[in-house]
Amino acid sequence: MNPAQHTETRFKRILFCTDFSESADAAFDFAIDATIRRPGSTLYLLHVMHEADAQFWRSYLAEVDDVEEQSRLAITEKIRTAYLSRLPAGLEVKIEVRDGPDAPTILEFAASNSIDLIIIGRHGHGGVSKALFGGVAEKIVRKADCAVLVIPLSYAQKESAASSGAQSVET
Repeated sequence: MNPAQHTETRFKRILFCTDFSESADAAFDFAIDATIRRPGSTLYLLHVMHEADAQFWRSYLAEVDDVEEQSRLAITEKIRTAYLSRLPAGLEVKIEVRDGPDAPTILEFAASNSIDLIIIGRHGHGGVSKALFGGVAEKIVRKADCAVLVIPLSYAQKESAASSGAQSVET
């Protein structure tokens, strides 16, 4: 195969997972880039509301009408302001919000939607078990049946600083 030839990619269904952390926000730029570079691909944006948190709020606020609907609306608004506003025109995106344990819910979503690539940020701080990957990212890498791109926050910040420097030189 000629190295200059570009074959069609197998990454047509790209899943970006967010917990609204700084590392997830930084990884989103990579999800946009991966999707733009693959015309005809779809970007899935998934937020998993941790099951324990969801159960706590449901029981604590049981008397409030439509508490689930209100929380989903708040999450959807957060997705809109944090991510959708950054999307280039014409990029196909599907938003999903799920309740459950983080990694198993992400893996189930990926399997049931035939996801080709999962993009997730890495916190990279905490105990020894989280020092290598971070709890959720590590479980995703170990158990996913598709490609996984883990973006360390330090790398994303270094790339962002480099591109900011390049832009200021050009102007």
